[in-house]
Amino acid sequence: MEDGRVDQAARIVVIGAGQAGFSACVKLRALGHTGSITLIGDESHPPYQRPPLSKGLLLGETTEERLYFRPLSFYAEKGIELRLSSTVQAIERSARKVRLADGSEVAYDRLLLATGARPRVLPAEIGGELGGVFHVRNLVDINSMANRFREGQRVLIIGGGYIGLEAAAVSSKLGLQVTLVEASDRILQRVASPETSQFFRELHASHNVTVLEETGIRRLMGEDGHVRAAELSDGSVRPVDFVIVGIGVHPNAELARDAGIEVDNGIVVDADCRTSDPDVFAAGDCASFPWKAGRIRLESVGNAIDQGEAAAKAMLGESAGYLAKPWFWSDQFDVKLQIAGLSTGYDRVATRHGAGNAVSYWYYRGDELLAVDAMNDSRVYMAAKRLIEAGKSPPPHVIADTTVDLKSLL
Repeated sequence: MEDGRVDQAARIVVIGAGQAGFSACVKLRALGHTGSITLIGDESHPPYQRPPLSKGLLLGETTEERLYFRPLSFYAEKGIELRLSSTVQAIERSARKVRLADGSEVAYDRLLLATGARPRVLPAEIGGELGGVFHVRNLVDINSMANRFREGQRVLIIGGGYIGLEAAAVSSKLGLQVTLVEASDRILQRVASPETSQFFRELHASHNVTVLEETGIRRLMGEDGHVRAAELSDGSVRPVDFVIVGIGVHPNAELARDAGIEVDNGIVVDADCRTSDPDVFAAGDCASFPWKAGRIRLESVGNAIDQGEAAAKAMLGESAGYLAKPWFWSDQFDVKLQIAGLSTGYDRVATRHGAGNAVSYWYYRGDELLAVDAMNDSRVYMAAKRLIEAGKSPPPHVIADTTVDLKSLL
């Protein structure tokens, strides 16, 4: 069309019924798109929230149905064809269609890849395929391990990132005997400062979680096909009833790669979420997008929502470019951690203490404020987020001074 907008009757297909895919479909209808929208998901459940899986659902504080973004009737009302339990086998770019495992095909004018990411797994040769070894990614994972969470059960958690720590917190709350191993020098090494690591190390220790840093897994040992013990890198052997693996994820980029679309630590997109094929877009955990002088891939709910909506605008020719505003959170025991910005490349940390056990760590590179970790201090988090998004960097000594009202810095 002459105004740069895409035909409102264009056929749009979205592969991946997670947060990014769902957000894109809803945004397309909100923007007035009248053409067909097909949302394809490989799970049997309608699109649902994932963060509560490892927390509220396991703790019995919420139900499966309450995780759904919308009831099934919503998709019919919005004219979104929801194809569940459907796996896409190939993208045929020249014919503009996707081929499903059941042999059916769906034609598209614009295609969005919101394929997410999958957990890294332990190799089979060290026991990764034994019964009782679980990952935390989807409802099937959680439902398959839920009956293991019984008081007195011995759980080994492999990986000291946020997924592992959240699983440890839930396990401890439910009365399990919890051991967490982290191969790096400290938990959260890849994503947080030593100060934040120490905060959570002490928090978990206070709840009887055994945290072993600089400790890897040599092998899991089984009996009758089920995991029974773990041999650690220090040579010790620990009896276990089940294992949760949280050692990161792989972006699901194979569909794009096999279709000849550029891939580099995810599906490569430009500022408009467009891949190397102008009719194919990508968003969410699977997408590698421009960030400052390089590229990043963000694994967060916030990014999935915002980028999914940005992709919807771009598919209709309305995009002004996606500008990420990274934010994350984690709930562990009685602590709510809120993170604004990205700390990559920081060289110093300022500490600001709040009331009670509230504390925040502010990451700087030179004089530039990059990110903030705020524990039990939502007001500080909100002020920090606004400062970062506005490009303002108060000096570290000002931040550390609790007599300074952060609002005055805005």
